Amino acid sequence: MDLTRLLCTLLLTACCCRYSAGVPDEAEPVIEILEYKVGDNAHLNCDSSLPTDNLSHVDWFFKHKDRHVRIFQVRRGQGQADPGEYQHRLTLLDGANLSLSQVTPRDERTFICQVKALGTHAREKYTQLRIYKAPKEPTIQASTSGISVISKVPQEVATCNGEDGYPIPHVTWYKNRKPLKEEKNRVRISELRTKESSGLYTVRSTLWAQLEKEDKEALFYCELSYRLPGGDHMKESQEINVTVYYPMEKVWLEVIPNRLLKEGDRVELQCLSDGNPQPHFTLRKQDPTNLSWLELENVSEGVLVLEQAQRHHSGLYECLGLDFETGVEATDQQQLLVNYVSNVQVQPKAPVRSEGSSLKLNCSAESSQPVVFHWKREKTEEILKNGSVLHLTNLTREAGGGYLCVASVPRVPGLKHTQLVNVTINGSPWVMAKEERLWVRENEEVNLTCEVSGQPRPTISWSANGTVHEHDKDFQTVLSTLTVQVIPDLLEKGAVCQASNSLGSNKTTIFLELVNLTTLTIPTENTSSSQSTTTTSSPSAKGNSTSTGDPVKKAGTKQESKGVVIVAVIVCILLLAVLGAVLYFLYKKGKMPCGRSGKQEITLPLARKNEIVVEVKSDKLPEEMGLLQGSNGDKRAPRDQEVEGVMEQKQT
Repeated sequence: MDLTRLLCTLLLTACCCRYSAGVPDEAEPVIEILEYKVGDNAHLNCDSSLPTDNLSHVDWFFKHKDRHVRIFQVRRGQGQADPGEYQHRLTLLDGANLSLSQVTPRDERTFICQVKALGTHAREKYTQLRIYKAPKEPTIQASTSGISVISKVPQEVATCNGEDGYPIPHVTWYKNRKPLKEEKNRVRISELRTKESSGLYTVRSTLWAQLEKEDKEALFYCELSYRLPGGDHMKESQEINVTVYYPMEKVWLEVIPNRLLKEGDRVELQCLSDGNPQPHFTLRKQDPTNLSWLELENVSEGVLVLEQAQRHHSGLYECLGLDFETGVEATDQQQLLVNYVSNVQVQPKAPVRSEGSSLKLNCSAESSQPVVFHWKREKTEEILKNGSVLHLTNLTREAGGGYLCVASVPRVPGLKHTQLVNVTINGSPWVMAKEERLWVRENEEVNLTCEVSGQPRPTISWSANGTVHEHDKDFQTVLSTLTVQVIPDLLEKGAVCQASNSLGSNKTTIFLELVNLTTLTIPTENTSSSQSTTTTSSPSAKGNSTSTGDPVKKAGTKQESKGVVIVAVIVCILLLAVLGAVLYFLYKKGKMPCGRSGKQEITLPLARKNEIVVEVKSDKLPEEMGLLQGSNGDKRAPRDQEVEGVMEQKQT
């Protein structure tokens, strides 16, 4: 019993000495736990129940291993930091509370506030700081070498990196959104942790697994789990797919495009397999004569390209695949059919007929599919008839020309061929002048054009001397162009285009007129006779004639027609103005009382009974003349002419 008391006394003495030395017992419990993120300012609070008045001594310590290290003291309300790592980071707040700036992972420790008052024992409060830092976004890198399903041990799938986190983040691997756990000889996860000089951690996790063929489309990613003040958080990497190697089981041959083919299509024959990597392919075609196989050239990685497929490319093709790693061999065959339409023929090939006769055209073709025919006119693209036979009756010269037989295969869109046949209708020349009356200027050089059709091919001659150029418009029409200078003789006689062949001849005359003279003549009779107006101006265009005589047709441009209309309107206005003035004058003189019975003859002066000649002379075109002249050459406005009419009536 005495020995026990002695031991208790010694222990109590040791404890008292330890407190007096400022080193509290390590077994004291932590009273308060505070959480902060790296870079925050931490608040270290003393216990409010402790006396911290000016008569108290307050000391702050941090616990390091088995001892307390003082970092701050408060005397009579004044604070003083002790030299060391916290000397410039602590600030005294109200009472004895402290602020610790810019916390780091090294500040994750226990801080002690010790208060001594006169006549009392020292009292303490313990504060535990916990520091957190979220890691950066995780990065993932797939294995570059790929994974073979033949391997019996796990192979490296991918690596995940999580940098600058505190505490160490936890890594979880997922495949197709399902977490992976370590499994003997199937799944293994290795992890490397690195502590940086800043106190933060970087973790590098590597996934090792044994994969199967079904994993070729699998998606892998990693997840970083970490804690921040207030709760747990996590970050996910992007999903990746890894290359999985597996042996082939079968081979097939594809034809692209997958539809009915026609000559001219771009066609690809592709050898494919369900293995990865693809095996070695051999593409060959069967010889239809002896059924032997011929290996094809220009085959790249099992692909044969036919830029312009033709009928001779049709046949049976075979793809042979050989896996060198496993020795597995597989084949597949495909029949290729290139549809065609060829040898389109029309009988007769170059028919010649006379006007009034009939013609029967027959069309035939060779094709790999049922073919249909229709006929079109070459010039107009008009569909004339469906079927292989075209009947033409009561032929005219307009029926001559090109006819198209179109042979097509409805089952194969775009597959068609055409054959042109020219039908010749014999007849005398038919002349159609482009311009048969031209406005020209003296001594200028003009082009006169004559268009002639007929079979046999007509011979064309001109009555004027000049340069002649001829070219065929089509197989039965000739264009002849005469380049000639405008001289008085040509103005007087015109230029005659003469065309002739063994069946007859035809001609047309092109007249030339100068543009600087236009005469308007307006005959006027007495009031009891009907009035007629004859105007000589630019001619208007009329239809073409096929007779063998000398057709003279008036041709005019749109501007010349406008000039004639303007002049006619002005003349009508003049006549109405004169007539109105005369009637008004007679009414004022009482010679034409309104409402009286009987008749009174109204006559015009003798100078007005003959005709009124209005002559316009100018260097401009007729449509450009905007001012009319009287018979004596004086320029007069319509109002002046009206006054003159009144004066003449007054004189009579």
